[in-house]
Amino acid sequence: MRIGIAQINTTVGDLAGNRARILAAYERLVADGARLVVFPELVVTGYPPRDLLFKRRFVPDNEASLHEIAARTGEVPALVGYVEANPAGAGRSFFNAAAWCHRGTVVATARKCLLPTYDVFDEDRYFEAADAPLVVDWDGRKVGVTICEDIWTDPLVSPRRRYPIDPVAELARRGVDLHVNLSASPWHNGKGRLREALVSTAARTTRCPLVYCNAVGGNDELVFDGRSIVVDAEGATIAGLAAFREDVRIVDLAAPATIDPSHRQEEMRDVHDALVLGLRDYAHKSGFRRALIGLSGGIDSAVTAVIAAQALGPENVIGVSLPSSISSEHSKSDARDLAARLGIAFHTVPIADVVAAAETTVGTLFAGLPRDTTEENIQARARGLLLMAMSNKFGALLLTTGNKSELAVGYCTLYGDMCGGLAVISDLPKVKVYQLAEYMNRDGEIVPRSTIVKPPSAELRPDQKDEDSLPPYPVLDAILQMYVEEGLSSADIVERGYDPDVVRDMVRKVDLNEYKRKQAAPGLKLTPLAFGVGRRIPIVQRYVH
Repeated sequence: MRIGIAQINTTVGDLAGNRARILAAYERLVADGARLVVFPELVVTGYPPRDLLFKRRFVPDNEASLHEIAARTGEVPALVGYVEANPAGAGRSFFNAAAWCHRGTVVATARKCLLPTYDVFDEDRYFEAADAPLVVDWDGRKVGVTICEDIWTDPLVSPRRRYPIDPVAELARRGVDLHVNLSASPWHNGKGRLREALVSTAARTTRCPLVYCNAVGGNDELVFDGRSIVVDAEGATIAGLAAFREDVRIVDLAAPATIDPSHRQEEMRDVHDALVLGLRDYAHKSGFRRALIGLSGGIDSAVTAVIAAQALGPENVIGVSLPSSISSEHSKSDARDLAARLGIAFHTVPIADVVAAAETTVGTLFAGLPRDTTEENIQARARGLLLMAMSNKFGALLLTTGNKSELAVGYCTLYGDMCGGLAVISDLPKVKVYQLAEYMNRDGEIVPRSTIVKPPSAELRPDQKDEDSLPPYPVLDAILQMYVEEGLSSADIVERGYDPDVVRDMVRKVDLNEYKRKQAAPGLKLTPLAFGVGRRIPIVQRYVH
């Protein structure tokens, strides 16, 4: 059996553009000899549509678009993800659905059974759950259709059973000959291996081949990595599609296995490719063609600039050095060197006069008070002011350069270095930033070696080093992993051998700086638990542990 897999990159809400992509993929796959064409979850609307669903015309318009797609289908069926209005007078107003389109019409509709409400997902806010998966009789076969979460019931995902029904077990009971899963599963580090294991287990459970078609592309903070996969009845891989790019191809269930080289690749290549795709799609789908970055000469802005140049092209990236009176010569020269290596535009805009003017303006008010972080932050806010002005004037997306470690403990300045439209590496811990820089230099020095080896510093006071305020980053990142992502308490972390005073101080900083993170630019999700929509901690709370 020849299955056409349309792993395509859609844009949320672009019904006409998505429809054109769907039809182009369908026509290409049919011409290549597909007997069935499969698309990702909610491909008509893009995923996730979120509260667009509550706009009066959105769901009817998506249904009209689906019927235009169905009208263009011929003898080869297409499985197309869309939003179906719930005709019942009770329950949620919509279904997360998939239409079996054949000979110009929608022949049958599958509805998602399991609606995730954890991490970044909130599907129960919008959709009604189906009682059972769809089984279609087609070409002498029984084809079971599930949608994304419907196969995420294995203990590999959660040892605690989340749902009262198991769609995969139901398909096994009904004796299907082929299982098709339409998915929009966002990426985080390590998720590709988990998905392969789940798909393999589901195939062995149903004792039939499984075709898993995943979305690809960036939408807001989420990056979808594609990596669609086809496995046989024993769970062995027949085909593995590309990671982080569109892949439209035929998979013959009877042919030897074909696995794209990017389907399984090293961790830093995944991180790099996710950031490039996430930034490119965030910018382009938002209407930006150019990016602006404040280049400090440090590792974070260097890595962000490399990603921007690769995502948008060096001709579309502007780097700006904004030295203060205390900025080191090596920071200024490292910024200039990086820009030259990348071939991006580079400008130097000194801020000493702006900082002096601000201090003079509040001088009388602050008279008699000691200098502290207030004056240090005037430098960061002067940079934010000027960078935002340049962003406005040049129509360029300002990229913030803070990493997850800094954002976690508030080692960043609100309305200063946090200014911008996208926080590119805000879910990348500092240690991983260094690893990514080394990966970028694998074929030759792009990030200057001096940037990598010098002690990190915010350079807001003379001879300042990050370790004046924070533990060494390997220690900090380990504590943050346990506290933020694993949910351990201070006592739990101390029991693992960490200094009690350091742990309590870092945990306190994480909790105190929730208000900053709520005002931060959206960031690209790279880890299982990113700051943002997937982590909903109250700003005002007094639980200490």
